[in-house]
Amino acid sequence: MSVKIGPAGVPLSCKGRTIVEGMDDIISLGLETMEVQTVRMVAPNHFEQYWQAGVLANKTDFEMNLHGPYYSELLGNRVERNRSLTKIEAAMQAAKTINARHLTLHVGHYGEMSRGVEANGRAATVFSGVVDRIHEIWNDDDDEYPVFPWLKEGTPSKIGVETSGRQELWGTLEEVLEVVNHVEGTIPVLNLAHIHARGHGRLRTSEDYGELFDQVRETIGTKNFYCHFSGVDHRGGNASHYTQIKKSDLNFEPLAEFIVEDGGWLDITLISDSPLLEHDAMFMLQQIERSKHRQLEQKAREDRRRVLAAQQNLTPEELAELEKAEAEKRVIAEKEAAQEIKVEPEVPVEEQKDVKEEVPADEKTTKKAAKTSKTTKGDDKAEDDDDLFASEDDDDLF
Repeated sequence: MSVKIGPAGVPLSCKGRTIVEGMDDIISLGLETMEVQTVRMVAPNHFEQYWQAGVLANKTDFEMNLHGPYYSELLGNRVERNRSLTKIEAAMQAAKTINARHLTLHVGHYGEMSRGVEANGRAATVFSGVVDRIHEIWNDDDDEYPVFPWLKEGTPSKIGVETSGRQELWGTLEEVLEVVNHVEGTIPVLNLAHIHARGHGRLRTSEDYGELFDQVRETIGTKNFYCHFSGVDHRGGNASHYTQIKKSDLNFEPLAEFIVEDGGWLDITLISDSPLLEHDAMFMLQQIERSKHRQLEQKAREDRRRVLAAQQNLTPEELAELEKAEAEKRVIAEKEAAQEIKVEPEVPVEEQKDVKEEVPADEKTTKKAAKTSKTTKGDDKAEDDDDLFASEDDDDLF
């Protein structure tokens, strides 16, 4: 099993904005790939960056990939199709310069094409021409080998056909697989966010991912997968926009579980399309490592049970049945013990009314003494008050 993870573009945390600086940051994070974005056009002034990145990728075995223009009209009329192919030509030249292993392309709207045989046939014809052209570009001039050593040692970029996330766009999983199955040199680009959205939230469990990858393997007979992953907001079978993974109903944990437990046959590249780019790429890497750790813990528990079973001359299954029976006995014993606990009877309400609180004798004496003391003090005070106004000499004042 081989799993490579990286962001779609230069990392957000990269202080510089060049591709080479982005590669340095990606490698320092422990990631192994990236996808350079040429979403609108390929700028001629970027080719120096592309070549430097290609040289570095060739020396370090870093997997470099490239995404072609987002907006394509390969199923449109001749003018629209040629306009799109002109952009794709520039993307193929960039792929050669940067030593891209995969060049991802979109098809676009159905236009006036009917879905099914007609649209798929046109897409297959276009991609067949693109594959021929990338081979021509790769083998264009032997004199370029000293500048582009990967042209002689490597193979041309694989042309990736990406699944789309909206109903009006060509690119269901079945459409992509049919074209790839008929055009050698192409691969399906499984945009899992798009597949999830277009399938009304179909990817929720590890079994769902297992069915998806089995479908691809059985259709085109491959173990190599190139995938995009991100959170996604979707409604009515249409993707609205990408989100960070933790804020979406498309969870990565089930995919990590499938890759670790059942994906030993996979050779997969995962590109983070998330707005958080390298942060969610690292999150995906962490989830895979956690799944590996859980698998090791489970294996250790199973090994320990086998040892215990062997010590008791039992099979692991027999030991499990014995432990289950003992656990049931403990539960029954606990219930019986709880029933034997005697609960003190409560005093009826009528009896509680008749019961009077008894005050200790000492307390009664103390209260009585205090009351007597208060009375005596009151009398003394009254006598004193009389003395204030009673005087034998009052008559002498007048």
